[in-house]
Amino acid sequence: MTQDPNAHPLNPLPPVVWLLVVPIVLIELAFGAAARGFIGGPQAVGWRLAAFQDYAFSGQVLHWMISTGRYPPDQLMRLVTYPFVHANFTHALFVVVFLLALGKMVGEVFRAWAVLTVFFGSAIAGAVVYGLLLPDAPPLIGGYPAVYGMIGAFTFLLWVRLDAVGENRYRAFTLIGLLLGIQLVFGILFGGGPDWVADISGFLAGFALSFVVSPGGLVRARLRHR
Repeated sequence: MTQDPNAHPLNPLPPVVWLLVVPIVLIELAFGAAARGFIGGPQAVGWRLAAFQDYAFSGQVLHWMISTGRYPPDQLMRLVTYPFVHANFTHALFVVVFLLALGKMVGEVFRAWAVLTVFFGSAIAGAVVYGLLLPDAPPLIGGYPAVYGMIGAFTFLLWVRLDAVGENRYRAFTLIGLLLGIQLVFGILFGGGPDWVADISGFLAGFALSFVVSPGGLVRARLRHR
């Protein structure tokens, strides 16, 4: 057996995944450096809190927009900016790790625009459901709803693959079941917020969007095994 001497030692990530990951990493590095006084001066210590105020998503604001019929761009923008602002380094790290792994698997099948649609569509769906159901909950930050949307897209790929070989396609939901179980245990042991509402909504949105944005769309997904 011969190997290509020019082969890359690591399978490269789709560029669209880097497009999503790099801003999260740079923002978190900036927050960390500012908190330690490396950049920005004394006032930079509050950059993270300022970012929460400017870019987090608020259910109260959503209800205000619906009741008044006014949708200021700076408030609508929060639907797509909150996934890039995290509570701390660990929060951002887990989002990046999941996004790299899932983004690679989904991005090797989906086109770049489809990956972006799943990511931002899931983030928007998660925020809207969170805001509608829990208007008084804390503002929503972090990329987990979008990551759960990528889990939804990955689940779709498994669902199609299992269906194509005649196996039980509901096995595709094992990953999301495991993650929700872990989340439940952590919530019981350490307490947790209502963010799981946005996470589950993001997953459902990512799974549903995949029927539309996957190569060939719904028709090919249903007929591929024939």
